[in-house]
This record gives sequence, structure tokens and C-alpha cells, in this order.
Amino acid sequence: MTLDKARIDKTWLKARAEDIRKVDYIDPVLYRKYNVKRGLRNEDGTGGLVGLTTIGNVHGYVVSEGEKQAIPGELFYRGIDVKDIVKADKREHRYGYEETAYLLLFGELPTMKQLIQWKNMLGSYRRLSDGFKENAIMRNPSKDLMNAMARAVLFAYAFDLDDNPDDISIEKCLEQSIDLIGAIPTIAAYAYQAKAHYHDGASLLLRNPDPKKSTAENILSLIREDGKYSKLEAEALDLALILHAEHGGGNNSSFTTHVVTSSFTDIYSSVAASILSLKGSRHGGANLRVMKQMDEIKANVKDWTNPADVEKYLEKIADKKAGDRTGLIYGLGHAVYTISDPRAVMLKSKAIKLAKEKNRMDDVNLFSLVEEKGPAIIKSRHPRAEDVCANVDLYSGLVYDMLGIPKELYTPLFAVARCVSWCAHRMEALINNGPIIRPAYKPLFHPKKYIDLKDR
Repeated sequence: MTLDKARIDKTWLKARAEDIRKVDYIDPVLYRKYNVKRGLRNEDGTGGLVGLTTIGNVHGYVVSEGEKQAIPGELFYRGIDVKDIVKADKREHRYGYEETAYLLLFGELPTMKQLIQWKNMLGSYRRLSDGFKENAIMRNPSKDLMNAMARAVLFAYAFDLDDNPDDISIEKCLEQSIDLIGAIPTIAAYAYQAKAHYHDGASLLLRNPDPKKSTAENILSLIREDGKYSKLEAEALDLALILHAEHGGGNNSSFTTHVVTSSFTDIYSSVAASILSLKGSRHGGANLRVMKQMDEIKANVKDWTNPADVEKYLEKIADKKAGDRTGLIYGLGHAVYTISDPRAVMLKSKAIKLAKEKNRMDDVNLFSLVEEKGPAIIKSRHPRAEDVCANVDLYSGLVYDMLGIPKELYTPLFAVARCVSWCAHRMEALINNGPIIRPAYKPLFHPKKYIDLKDR
């Protein structure tokens, strides 16, 4: 921006903005008339088929004799049910995010030897160089951590390992991916510390990451003043990272990866674009809205342990008389899952264990009441609505809250988890070398062969 900004007259801005609203408005009827799939979605809300992927699959219904039938939700990473991945981690008492990252990148689970080598490799990329840390994060820190992370990733272009950041070979992309996956937890933690110091007046504390510790352990160590955490806390964060690591190629940020990669730009531009897609409140900020909604319920319901009282307030939210007046009960409903979201089921189980350790069972019970009472309230007001279930955002914010993670880190942690998926989708797109993504838009004006502007 210019050093001496000229202030634009607010009255002029308001008038011109109103002009733009009028000239750009399109009657929603026209989308149906021309069979335009808004949001690349079909009429029933399912995603329009725009690509193929071997990386992940979100499964919430089957089609039989032309009818869509709901089933309990399933999430697969490279053909393996994520529930089985989590069960193996629990059975063997280990952290699983690193193994999940290996699976998503390489398409198979590692042997124990490969896993040890992989963890050591990621660990070696945790620590940021002094020059990068100073210039990409500490100088002019942003109040918004997603903005700070995207900027840091873009800045990494100048620090590329071989000074050839535009190389789109798979070998180069894999090397860059490992660098980003290893470093991004530290970037998020340092961006938070810089924001807390320069904008909130907190002491500046930059602890070096431990290359021998897991991603979850390092995050908790880097953001906490004393650097301490319990095993259950690290396990809870590790589970959240696993469950947010991948969700098919059609989610907004992963599709952004495909769109940007199709232009053959560099990986830093691609990952930064996906981060900024996730920054949007419609995508990565849902658990923040859940927590805000829960705080409002606690503040306005005299006895929020009473199911009847909670149900009455949820009805007010659904009737646009409370909450943010949108009529939405956050944490419920999903574009694919109907009967259940497997991520919510697993996070709820971990939330209960955390709550018992931290004496927060009243909170878990409130969230369970919303999960129990909310779907019927939603369906009673939307007769055509399908089955409605709790989604991952209902319990992820609660887990983060019980871990003492600041709210401004909720979406950055989503980005930390999802970074490996973006890298995997980028390499899949490059290997299959499809055309540049360019869907069509129908113009609603009739171009003239000749427009005489000489009298203007």
C-alpha cells in the first residue's frame, strides 16, 4: 500500500457499493433455468463430479435403484478406514498423525523401519532458520494467524532448498512437501506467539521444537508457557490432527489445491491459496461458531443441564430468535454424512476422557444434549431435510478448549493437519496432468457487434 493513503469518502463508497449490488445481482431463478450447479453441487446438495482421486473418500450414503440411502458415515484414507487407523494407534499406545501423513503421501502404511525414518525426517524440518523466522514471522506479525501462516508459506519460496522453487517435478514437489509438513506446526505456533506478544502484550516465548517428539507434542510444547502436557492431552490433539488430515478432493481448500496446481504454479502459492480458502468462516471456522453458540446457551439458559431448557433455546436459535439469527444450529449437519460423522464419534469419545480428567463433564453433557435434541428441531422446520447428525466441529472446539488451546489457533491447527493432504492432492494432480481448470460461466447480457464510444 502507499505510504500516504488518501482516505476515500465514505459516502461515495456507500453509494458506489449500492450501485455494484444492483448491477451484479442475479435472480436465483436463472440458476435453475440454465441448469447452473451453484457451488458445483447437484440439486440434492451432493457435489458435482469434477475429478477422480485415489487419496481419500467420504462415504455417507449409497444409491440403490436411483434412490439415495443414508448409511453410517465412513472416512477412508487411501482405502483404509480411518477408524482402523485410530484403533491401531490406541492398541499400540502411539501417536498416529505421522503415520497418517505417510499413508496419505505414499499410498501405503509404513513398516516400522520406514516409520522411524519418516518421523526422523519430519523432525529434522521442525526447526526454522533464524532468517526465515525473523523475516517471515516476527516482522510485522498479523493479528490473524491464518493470514500469518499463508504469508510465511509464500515467504518460503525465497528459502527454497535448491533455489528452484518453480520446479514442478514430483521429486521436487515431494521434497518441498516434506519441508512444509515438517515446518508448518512450528510456523503456526510461532505465529501465535508473535501475535500474542506484539498485539496482545504477552511475553515473547519461542521454544525450539523437539525433533524426537510427535507433531501433537511439539504443538502443545510450543504454545504453552511451561511447555508441559499430559499424555492424554497429546493423544487428544493427535487424534484431532488425524481426523482433519484429509476429507476428499472436493472440500473447498483441497479443490483450491487442484485449481491452483492446474495452472502449474509453485507449491508455496498452492498451499498458501489452500490456507486462505480454509481461513474462510464457511470452511475452517465452523468450530469457532459452535463454541460461540455454546457460550450463548450457557449465558442465557438458567439451567443448561436441563434437557427441556436447552431444547427450548435450540428452538429459538432455529427460529432465528437467538444465536446469530441465521436459524443454523452449528455443529449439526453435513453435506455428505447424515446418520453419523465418524470424526465426531471418535472425537466425542476422546472428549469424554478429557472431561473426566479436567472435571468438565457438564460441558460434554451440554454438547451431547445439542447432538440429541438438535436434529429433530432442524427436521421439524425443514420437512425435506434428510437425517441430520453431529459433525466434527461440534466436538473439535470442545476438545481444543479443554486442551487450553486459544481460539485463534483452532483454524490454524486445521491447516497444520490438512497440509499433508494438500501436498498429496497436488502431486496427484501433477502426475495426471489434466488441463487447466476452467469451468464456464454463462453471460446474462447480449454482446453487441459494435459499440460507438466516441461520444462518451
